[in-house]
Amino acid sequence: MHRENTVRTHSGWGWLCLNLVLYVAIVVLLVQAIRSRDVTLLLVSLGGLVANVVVTAGFFVVNPNEAAVILLFGEYKGTCKTNGFRFANPFFTKKKISLKARNLNGDRLKVNDKSGNPVDIAVVVVWQVENTAQAMFDVDNFEAYVTTQSESALRHLASRYAYDGGDEHEITLRGATDEVNLDLQKELQERLDRAGVNVIEARLSHLAYAPEIAHAMLQRQQASAVVAARRKIVDGAVGMVEMALAELAEKRIVDLSPEAKAQLVSNLLVVLCSEHSTQPILNAGAGK
Repeated sequence: MHRENTVRTHSGWGWLCLNLVLYVAIVVLLVQAIRSRDVTLLLVSLGGLVANVVVTAGFFVVNPNEAAVILLFGEYKGTCKTNGFRFANPFFTKKKISLKARNLNGDRLKVNDKSGNPVDIAVVVVWQVENTAQAMFDVDNFEAYVTTQSESALRHLASRYAYDGGDEHEITLRGATDEVNLDLQKELQERLDRAGVNVIEARLSHLAYAPEIAHAMLQRQQASAVVAARRKIVDGAVGMVEMALAELAEKRIVDLSPEAKAQLVSNLLVVLCSEHSTQPILNAGAGK
């Protein structure tokens, strides 16, 4: 793995002034050589012109949030992150690389969750280059590397968690979004360290059952919700019945036999647990 180091460069403005002065001097020498027909002076002037043109190749610009990776005949010399108009050895090769934060809006993938159910899932990753040497030399194309590894990490994450359901404290893709996002960011950072990339944020941007099972899973969720609601209603009804029996016994409003208590409990449970309004039946007594 390549280590990033800083290469020394110079402000380009002083070198630019010197370069322009040399161009003027070379033009003057060329005019004199042509007028005097001095071959030696002409060769010196042409040599100076070629050398000055070569020196001109040493100028380059580094924009904000940008770096220039410097190479000399294929050998890494360092990275320049100093912004502005710069000058370095004209034989250096300068490769620009952006240090800005970038967004990767991944495509929707169809993967199987921990339970084997197919789900559609997508990820958004915010990342930036941190180590320019690794980004340039340790991977073939760091942008494509980020895309490929993001998809791979997302598939692996989805296979480790169920979409929903499971135990009460089990982490699921739908129920524990923060934990899942942190896990995804951690795994993605481990994969992208080789490319010198820092993962600022990684989160799920889309999560749903695949269309072929979406209707069945919706029915299952509705059934689970109904069961949970009925359980809560029954728990509340039992509590209210207990409270009613306790109040009747404490205040001695009526002395109920075991059979009457059983009938009262049955009637109260029917009233409290019924989905429809109950219709009271009044006993007006037997006719003569």
